[in-house]
Amino acid sequence: MREDQHWPERDVDLPSDPETTAVGPPPPAEFLLDEPLDATEDALVGELLEAGEGPVAPPSPGKRLLARAFMIAGCVLGVGVLLYGVDLIISAGDVPRGVTVAGVEVGGLSRDEAEAKLRRELEPRLTQPVPIEAGDVRTVLDPAQSGLGLDWPSTIAQAGRQPLDPVERVRSFFRTREVGVVTVTDPDELHRSIARLADTRINHPPTEGSIGFVTVPGGDGAVNPYPIEPRDGQTLVDVKGAGDILRATWLDKSGVRLPVALTPVKVTSAGVHSALDRLVAPAVAKPVTLHGDGADAVLKPSAIAAALKFSPADGGALKVEADPAKLQQAVRDPLVTTEKSGKDAQIVFTGDAPVVQPSEDARKIDWNRTFQPLMDVLAKPDGRDLTVRYQTARPRTTTEAANALGIKEVVGEFTTSGLSGPAATNARVMAAEVNGVVLRPGETFSLNARVGARGRSEGYVPAPVNEDGYGPVVLGGGASQFTTTLYNAAYFAGLTDAGHTEHSYHLDRYPVARDAVAVSDSGAAVDLKFTNSLSSGVAIQTSVSGDSVTVKIWGTKQFRVASSTGELSGFQPPPLEPGSGPDCRPSSGQPGFTTSDTRVVYDLATGAEVRRDTRTVQYAPKPAVICGFGVSSEQPGDEPVR
Repeated sequence: MREDQHWPERDVDLPSDPETTAVGPPPPAEFLLDEPLDATEDALVGELLEAGEGPVAPPSPGKRLLARAFMIAGCVLGVGVLLYGVDLIISAGDVPRGVTVAGVEVGGLSRDEAEAKLRRELEPRLTQPVPIEAGDVRTVLDPAQSGLGLDWPSTIAQAGRQPLDPVERVRSFFRTREVGVVTVTDPDELHRSIARLADTRINHPPTEGSIGFVTVPGGDGAVNPYPIEPRDGQTLVDVKGAGDILRATWLDKSGVRLPVALTPVKVTSAGVHSALDRLVAPAVAKPVTLHGDGADAVLKPSAIAAALKFSPADGGALKVEADPAKLQQAVRDPLVTTEKSGKDAQIVFTGDAPVVQPSEDARKIDWNRTFQPLMDVLAKPDGRDLTVRYQTARPRTTTEAANALGIKEVVGEFTTSGLSGPAATNARVMAAEVNGVVLRPGETFSLNARVGARGRSEGYVPAPVNEDGYGPVVLGGGASQFTTTLYNAAYFAGLTDAGHTEHSYHLDRYPVARDAVAVSDSGAAVDLKFTNSLSSGVAIQTSVSGDSVTVKIWGTKQFRVASSTGELSGFQPPPLEPGSGPDCRPSSGQPGFTTSDTRVVYDLATGAEVRRDTRTVQYAPKPAVICGFGVSSEQPGDEPVR
C-alpha cells in the first residue's frame, strides 16, 4: 500500500477568472469563510497547491527489498503452520516418534499398539539366555532363574507422550531415542545369580604368558612345544552395579556388557611367540649328549623341556632359563660311575697302636661348568654335545693332617669290671660306636651325637637300668658301665668335663664321685660330654672283653693327673622295700651319703699345677629289698614263715 496523497487535478491552462462560475455543487457552508485569509494562511495554501502540481516520486530500493522479505517470511510461516498441522494429524499416536524400546521401534504408535508390538518382539526373549560380555568372557545368564521379568505398562509409560513443541517434533525426524525397559525382579535373587556367574565363569586369575609341551607318542622323549597365551586376570567387583545394568539392558539384542576390574600380566603374546620360535622350539628339537670319562648320558627333549623355566622380562618379553638341578637329575645315573668318592684319613687301631689310614681325594662332576654352554648348544641344529667337567675335592681330614695330630701314645686309660648278662651286650654295642673317634684340639665329644638312636635295630636289648642288676628293665640298660669307663679315661687324660650325670646311688665297682650314666630309670638317653683341652689331637680306643670294659685315650701326653676323694658325710639309712615274685632279688641295701672328688692337673713338662676341679656328689640310699611279701608258700597245717 502506497502512502502518497494526490490532490484533485486542475487545468492549469484555464485563466483564473474570478468571475468564472464554478462547476458542481456548492461547497458546504462550513467551508465558507466569513473572513478573508491572512497573509500566513494564504502563503501556506500556495505552497500546498504548488506541491500537488509536480510529478509523483517512485519508492526506494530498500523499501522494495523489505517488502519482499516480509512477503517470503509470511509464506514460509504459513507453510510451516500447514505442515505442523498435517504432522499432528498423521502422528496422532501416544508414543513419540523415534522412540525404541530394547531396539524395537514403537514411535508414533498408540500405547496399546506399542505394547502389542513389544510383546510380539520381546516375549520370545524373556526366556532366552541373556548374552553377557564381561572383559574377555562371553557367557549367558538364565533370566528365569535370576528372577528377571518385564513390567509392560511401565515400559510404555516410560516412553512419554507426543511433544507439542514444534522444534522437538522436527528433531524427531532425524534421531531415535532408546528408553529401555522397566524390569521387575527380586534384587537379592538377581544379585545371587550374578555372584554365582562371576565365581564360576567371569572371574579368573591372570595367566602369565608361557610355553607348554606335549609328549609325542612313541617319540622316545620327543615333545612339541605350544604357546600359553597371556591373559589378564579379571574380577567382577560391583555386583549391585551389575544388577542395575542387567535390569536396564537385559533384553537388548546386542546383549549386556558388565564392567570388570583387570589384573594385567607382564608378558605379551608377541614375547611368548618370539621365545617359542627363537629359543624353545630349537632347544627341544633333538637330544643332547653328555660325554663323561668312561660313560655318556643322553639328555632327551622331554628332560630339556622339564628343566626349562619361564619368567617375565622387560618390555613384555619371556625369559627362558634351564634349571641345573633338573638337568643334573636327568643324567646323573649314567654318569655317577665316573665319579669317585673321597675318604677322610682315619685313626685305626691295629694291635695296640693307632695307625693313620690314608685319605682319598674325591672326584665329582662340576655340574655348573658342565651345563654352562648348554643354552648355546640347544640353539644348534647339529653338534649337540657337552663335555662333562670334573672337580677334585680334598677330604676334611687328609693323611697329612691326621699325622700332624700327634696321636702316638696313651694319655688316659681306665678299666672297669663286673659286667654280666644283657648289660654286657649293651655296653659292647655302645663301645663299638665310640671306638675310633678322633677329636682335634678344642673339639667336644657328645655321646648322644656319636651314638644316635639306641633301639633294637641298633643292637640294644632290654636290661636292668643299673649295672648291678637293680632298677627297672629298659632298652640299653647297663650301658652306663661303658660311659663310666669312658669318663674316667678322659678324666686321667686331662680332658675337660663338659657335662655328665652320676648314678642315683653309689655302685661299689666305681670310684666315688667318678661315675656317669648313659640311660635314666625311664629309659631316656643321658648325654656325656668332654672337650679335648690338649694341644694334640686325641683318639678313643674301646674294648669289651669278658666282664671288663677298657677305654684308652691316645694323643701326645701333656698332663699328669692326681685324684683325691673327700670325706663321706650326710649318711642316710637304706629304706626297706618289700619284694615279691620269682624275679625278686633280695638286697641288704646301701646307705646314701655325700662326698666329693678333686682332680688336680699338672703340666708334665714343668710340673706346675694347671687347674684344680672339685665335684661334690650326693648319692641316695639304695633300698633294702626283702623278698616273699605278698606270696604265700604255706601248706595246709604248716606254720607261717616269719
